[in-house]
Amino acid sequence: MDNIHGNSRGVADISEFLRHEPCDQCGSSDAKSIYTDHAYCFSCHTYFPPEGEQPRVTAHIALIGEARKLPKRGLSEKTCQKYKIYRDGDTLRHYYHSKDGALLGCKVKSKDKTFWYEGESDGSFFGQHLWPSTGKRIVITEGELDAASYSQVQPTWPVVSLPSGAASAKKAVQNNLELLQGYEEIILFFDNDEPGQKAAEEAAAVLPPGKVRIARMEAYKDASEALQANDIEAISRAIWDAKDYRPDGIVDAKTLLSLVTQPTPPADHEYPFSGLNRKLHGIRYGELTTITAGSGIGKSSFCRQLATHLLSLGESVGYVALEESNHRTALGLMAAHLGHPYHLGTHERSDLTEAYNNTLAKWNLFLFDGFGSYDPDVIYNRIEYLACGLDTKIVFLDHLSILLSGLDGDERKTIDKTMTRLRALTERTGIALFLVSHLRRTQTDQNHEEGARVTLGQLRGSAAIAQLSDSVIALERNQQDGSEHADTTVRVLKNRYSGETGIACRLSYDLSKCQFIENEAEEEFDPTTDF
Repeated sequence: MDNIHGNSRGVADISEFLRHEPCDQCGSSDAKSIYTDHAYCFSCHTYFPPEGEQPRVTAHIALIGEARKLPKRGLSEKTCQKYKIYRDGDTLRHYYHSKDGALLGCKVKSKDKTFWYEGESDGSFFGQHLWPSTGKRIVITEGELDAASYSQVQPTWPVVSLPSGAASAKKAVQNNLELLQGYEEIILFFDNDEPGQKAAEEAAAVLPPGKVRIARMEAYKDASEALQANDIEAISRAIWDAKDYRPDGIVDAKTLLSLVTQPTPPADHEYPFSGLNRKLHGIRYGELTTITAGSGIGKSSFCRQLATHLLSLGESVGYVALEESNHRTALGLMAAHLGHPYHLGTHERSDLTEAYNNTLAKWNLFLFDGFGSYDPDVIYNRIEYLACGLDTKIVFLDHLSILLSGLDGDERKTIDKTMTRLRALTERTGIALFLVSHLRRTQTDQNHEEGARVTLGQLRGSAAIAQLSDSVIALERNQQDGSEHADTTVRVLKNRYSGETGIACRLSYDLSKCQFIENEAEEEFDPTTDF
């Protein structure tokens, strides 16, 4: 693509466009166009000459040419005179004025559709000086001829155009926000193409809420093209049918009838422990559940039993165990389901084959083969693939700390970011995600390995773990009491679904069967009522 930019009329450089870059002069993120031998910013109209010369804004200019009827464009002489669109030989000159009406510069377009800017600019919209600073409605088009075309159809309604096209629409709107705040309604009437509609969304996002509407025409690219086809009705209809701008994420509650009347069960699956079902009312897709405990208390064993329970129901399960090999994970899951310690000691090949055929060969189970690879981006990608590519509805991630172990920087901020991404991933894919998290040390003489009670504030590193989880389940057990069958207390620390928290049940772990056995939970002592 070749373009022409001149610092005065009749003097121009012809060069090839290379790329867009940020402009150091005005701060625009992409309005500076880089050419083979110079650069030019279409936001502040600064010309950057070849290396060795100083950047400059083109010199002040006077009116050249005259207003004429433009038959091919459908524009009358009166409209061209109003907007100061002048014909000068083979060029069309669009004159820009300051907010106060002073002539500042001119955008010149040649017959072969190359263009350049002469003079200065204060960033005002094209045609802005023609209209008052307050009113009922103002229309903003993408190009100068579009503004003139709309004005010819609706001559009494204020209409202006962007000074530098769609690429700098947001910046132009921000520069002229004071003007736009004076109008009750702002209609963005940009080109009906991808860049134009994207620019409309970006510009609308920085305008006063509730005042913005976006207009478009299905049959034409812009207002100028519609006027050339003499389809005046299409231009008028585009404005009257303009849609209220509503940013992504905002939903009108009046549209939710089918959603709220859709039958939904209280849960998609039940826990294998009745006490947890009484508190949490089952397992639901789209929820993030954190399982936490002190070191060696049984978090992984608890997850394996929960996973095999779901697998036996025919559920598809993804199991991402970052701290052990797939060999260890597979044997542990087989052991939890069949009640035999296949992960301990040695076993006959025939016994392992039979166990395999009764478990892994029948299950819809997917493991992550990446022991020693803890890149969070890879893990997020694999979980999303499990959910979307393999239609897996339940995923276990064991555990959060090792996922972050290879990252540098502040641990709290890292956990905040990671939990936010995991939460978004859960919402987006609709999976039920079980996340294992470690605890920080207690501030008392008794630690978690000695049966200390777990609280939400003890989750390691960040409050985001508790805040972004739908449920938090804690396991408490004194592994130092010398009893082979010491009970594990299962405590619900958070329950977004119903708000019920406290002890759910007590579990005894049968080492010979690699399974938890549920016992009835005893009521906790409450000094306010129990005396």
